[in-house]
Amino acid sequence: MNNSPWLQYYPAGVPATIDVSQYSSIVALLEQSFSLYRARRAYVCMDKAITYGDIDTLSNALGAWLQSRGLQRNDRVALMLPNVLQYPVAVAAILRAGFIVVNINPLYTPRELEHQLRDADVQAIVILENFASTLEKVLEHLPVKHIVLASMGDMLGTIKGGIVNYLVRKRKKMVPAYALPGAVRFNDALKLGRTLQLRRPDIKADDVAVLQYTGGTTGVSKGATLLHSCILANLLSTQAWMQPGLERKPIDGQLTLICALPLYHVFAFVTCGLLGMRTGGLVVLIPNPRDIAATVKTLSKYPLQFFPAVNTLFNALADNAEFAKLDFSQLSMTIGGGTSVHESVARKWLAITGCTIVEGYGLSETASAVICNPATLLKYSGSIGLPMPGVEVRLLDDDGLDVAAGAAGEIALRGPQVMQGYWQRPQETADAMTPDGYFKTGDVGTIDQRGFIKIVDRKKDMILVSGFNVYPNEIEEVVGAHPDVLECAVIGLPDPHSGEAVKLFVVKRNPALTAEALKEYCSHQLTGYKRPKQIEFIGELPKTNVGKILRRQLRDRNGG
Repeated sequence: MNNSPWLQYYPAGVPATIDVSQYSSIVALLEQSFSLYRARRAYVCMDKAITYGDIDTLSNALGAWLQSRGLQRNDRVALMLPNVLQYPVAVAAILRAGFIVVNINPLYTPRELEHQLRDADVQAIVILENFASTLEKVLEHLPVKHIVLASMGDMLGTIKGGIVNYLVRKRKKMVPAYALPGAVRFNDALKLGRTLQLRRPDIKADDVAVLQYTGGTTGVSKGATLLHSCILANLLSTQAWMQPGLERKPIDGQLTLICALPLYHVFAFVTCGLLGMRTGGLVVLIPNPRDIAATVKTLSKYPLQFFPAVNTLFNALADNAEFAKLDFSQLSMTIGGGTSVHESVARKWLAITGCTIVEGYGLSETASAVICNPATLLKYSGSIGLPMPGVEVRLLDDDGLDVAAGAAGEIALRGPQVMQGYWQRPQETADAMTPDGYFKTGDVGTIDQRGFIKIVDRKKDMILVSGFNVYPNEIEEVVGAHPDVLECAVIGLPDPHSGEAVKLFVVKRNPALTAEALKEYCSHQLTGYKRPKQIEFIGELPKTNVGKILRRQLRDRNGG
């Protein structure tokens, strides 16, 4: 498939390749935005906004402070923050000072945190105090020398910040007791940094910018080594891809990007955070999207124009009566990623908002999306779309050979967006790459004559029933469309007769739903070997903070 048949189906104006050389690094891009949009609001959180000029000044100070601690060029600095204003300041500070960003999920357990800090050999960490007790539990075993302790109210102003900190610490009891001797408060580091001079390292495109750890839902979590050039390539490709969609409706002034996905995840990091900076947009930070009522209240205050999210959030919002009352007249782009978007959810979302969910596909290893439906899409496509500018795609069999036309195979990708490799894991890197430089994703897909790609499923999640391949996504799509089903997930369990059998977990929308009714429904939708042999009703499905359903956890609790 190296003749790129998909290029002729690109919307007008989308280029075949991306010129990354226009910027020497992410720092050059950020500093251009600081200069161009200095007086504009850049990020807003809990009704408090900071400008591009603010981020310039504050990141300069924090970067100088980090350098003053004796950190060496390319040392790793971790960020363990939710969507708060300190995040964009800290990212810019770390990169401008010549260090490497290590994004960490704030909800990690001590075991997960210790692994990541040790694996990346992290020297310093910026952490929200809400999660400080987790760090305390593992600190004695680790190389971390410098801790910057942030609080929810740090950047909200003296009065509001004080109130927020009181509520978070005393009323809501969201800060477990901790002891971190030597930790420096975020605002104190800024104050000291303002008296120092930031040394400007010569940062090049092939320097490492970010270690983006894979979810760790299988095996050990590994750091995808993303160069400045990888992230720039993805960012510029994403901007070019989205432009035809943004032009469908006139944007009233500054572009507003809703950031309900966590910035520590690569999807939001590039498609909200960096894309906002590149376009001079306003990024609306939502610290806790699981609080749907609070999320809807926040959304009501800003023009809804550009909205990336995941299937679970789309589903929850579409089920909320207050959300349906919002003004969607400016909503020109809704992007679905992180996990597959179900057709039933896409239909509901379109009916409420009038805006199609444009589904894309990417990984930590590719610095976010590398395949996406055209931004001009008018209805749910059922595919993840076309390879984006600069991306080459092959479908491989188990021997690493190209599959026959129309057949399913493992999706392998090559392009400037692809990581340098897994951090200090040469064997895992070699295992993940073909000899000619394609990254093997572990996802099984098909590709049609136009170049549209459809995910059949994760290679590792495939269920083998009496020699037949069964893909959980297909069953979940069917069952998820049942009006009485809120959410569902499918796993394979060992079976003495068929090798494996299908087990279905269901969160009910209607309490009256029975297993018998679901089995009857499936008998009309699925061939025999695909039908669930076991059905378990469950209050909630285990998910990552980004909304991916953790099938591994379901398997583990079922002895699978």
